[in-house]
Amino acid sequence: MSRAALAVIGGGNMARAILFGAFDAGAIEPAGVVLAEPDESKRLDFAGRGARCVESADRIIEAIEPATQILLAVKPQVFPAVVSALGDVGDRVVISIMAGVTSGAIRSALGGAARVVRTMPNTPAQIGLGVSAITLGAGAGAGDDALAHTLLGAVGSVLTLDESMLDAFTAVVGSGPAYVFALAEAMSDGARAVGFDAALADRIVRGTIEGAAGLLARRGDQSPEALRASVTSKGGTTAAAVETMEQGDFFGVVERAIVAARDRGVELGEG
Repeated sequence: MSRAALAVIGGGNMARAILFGAFDAGAIEPAGVVLAEPDESKRLDFAGRGARCVESADRIIEAIEPATQILLAVKPQVFPAVVSALGDVGDRVVISIMAGVTSGAIRSALGGAARVVRTMPNTPAQIGLGVSAITLGAGAGAGDDALAHTLLGAVGSVLTLDESMLDAFTAVVGSGPAYVFALAEAMSDGARAVGFDAALADRIVRGTIEGAAGLLARRGDQSPEALRASVTSKGGTTAAAVETMEQGDFFGVVERAIVAARDRGVELGEG
């Protein structure tokens, strides 16, 4: 049996997006991955790609060697149970995608010697358009983030940040797709309010957001504000819409939402 390069705790949507994308890109061999996941259907998905699977984190230690890195792909609320199952992991590299939980807390909980690399990916990694951040955390040194860069680089773009900015990054980027989806939901409601049936409302809203996102991505020389101004003729229909948004404090609401998400990340880290 081949030695595992990576032990993954948790087989949810984000783990699936990262690992399956890395498999497809040839960044890591499925046979080099061991997954601990209680949900049988998720285990079957990974096993179908060639990864080895076990039912719980306490069994994964038996399947890996001392140099194997661990990817913590669980929600922060599940981390205490994972700690109980894993125990002391020695000085191996531990990669975390958990929001809020600091590298110092992770290192301390896993025996005090782990080299912790914190990351924050986002859900567009599912289609290779993710934006992720990586930080060298407690105990980690140069090169300890190499595998994290390989995995996340296979599913999108990667930035290197200081850990002090990771909660802020999570609020903007990790949670950010939900803000866009909420806008799409509101636009669909508006489209129905002006007479479109649900199917057509959904179709035209999806197409509009896809086109606008493409324009935003390709016109890097123009700010979002400038692009908005280019669509907003004085006294026109768009101006009427934007004025209504401003009266409802649309921009302030979004800003406060991001701050609230950042603050919640800090709270999660404080236990």
